[in-house]
Amino acid sequence: MNGVRFKLSAMMFLEFFIWGAWLPKIFGYLKFLGFDALQQGLILNAFALASFAAMFFSTQFADRNFAAQKFLGFSQLVGGVAMLCLTWVTDFWPFFLLLLVHCLFYVPTISITNSIAFTHVKDPQKEFGPVRLWGTIGWIAASWPFVFILSGDASMAEVRYTYLVAGMASLALAALSLTLPHTPPKPAAEGAETLAWLEAMKLLRLPFILVLFVVTFIDAAVHQGYFIFTDTYLQRIGVSSNWVMPIMSVGQVAEVGTMAVLGYALKRLGWRYTMTIGILGHAVRFGMFALVPYWPVALLVNMLHGICYAFFFATVYIFVDEFFPKDARSSAQGLFNFQILGLGPFVASFLWPSLNTSVFGDDYSGLFLVLSGVALFAALFLFAFFRPPAKSEAGLKEVAAAAH
Repeated sequence: MNGVRFKLSAMMFLEFFIWGAWLPKIFGYLKFLGFDALQQGLILNAFALASFAAMFFSTQFADRNFAAQKFLGFSQLVGGVAMLCLTWVTDFWPFFLLLLVHCLFYVPTISITNSIAFTHVKDPQKEFGPVRLWGTIGWIAASWPFVFILSGDASMAEVRYTYLVAGMASLALAALSLTLPHTPPKPAAEGAETLAWLEAMKLLRLPFILVLFVVTFIDAAVHQGYFIFTDTYLQRIGVSSNWVMPIMSVGQVAEVGTMAVLGYALKRLGWRYTMTIGILGHAVRFGMFALVPYWPVALLVNMLHGICYAFFFATVYIFVDEFFPKDARSSAQGLFNFQILGLGPFVASFLWPSLNTSVFGDDYSGLFLVLSGVALFAALFLFAFFRPPAKSEAGLKEVAAAAH
């Protein structure tokens, strides 16, 4: 591995280490702090709110006005300080505002790190995947130190170290950014839409894009349910608190293997079958959580996370990158990122906890059956109505005409 590629890999490792350190334990931690359902919903939606800002303003503004590595360094510095402060904050408004500040600066860096990597690898189709893989490894690595940091029935005082670790990783990435190769800003192309999200919305004129847009929202909302409830669920069925994050990380380990066979699956099965299988992974996982509540089963079923992510979300990104003409591609990616990181999680963070307490009395079995049913509906809807044209000259012209 050459020097530049090593730095890009380290960048991806730290980028997703940060997110993987604090996200899995946050729902249980908010209960420790005594926040009510509305307050929990607001805090859980800090990331989604930042995703809205990233789509409508921050990512495009940063991409066109700042060198990417400088924006990354500044963002991780500010976000890292905010994350460190969360270690000691226990009141609602300071906690919410600090997490919101972190997310507002962190979310745009997901796209910025991709941009830096794409710019500085010689063959993006061949080299980007192995570089991005280090992000998944970073998420997995964030889980394992807490086996030793947390006790079996981790207290609030112990769980708060997740924010300390995430903040330190963010500051480390800020320092690493000073050594990354220069990535200059990209001025808008002549005739390009000033507001890229307006250009993206034009793509919804196409029925198959509209179907995929709706299904992506549903699947993202179901996916968020996994991150909201799995920490508490695993502890309820006998998993020690310090082992929750490693057990959840089994999904990311499986994701590495699934990504390795994704190209073969797409070639053999095609877009519609591959995406449908990805959504069905959620249906099976939540169904097993509800009907067979034993930790060895949960450990095995968590391996479906690789299928859930790679066969649907990663496939959506690949579909956009391969199918759409270059001048419509970034707009389409932003359109689906809006659903995956923004609107889907935003709705889910209010809807699922409220439904759990008001309808099921905090009995996860009933809620998990609902989540399984919603995923099954989304899979059937996609399979029935998602009919993209062939990747031909005529098909590409159809998409290009809708985008302009």
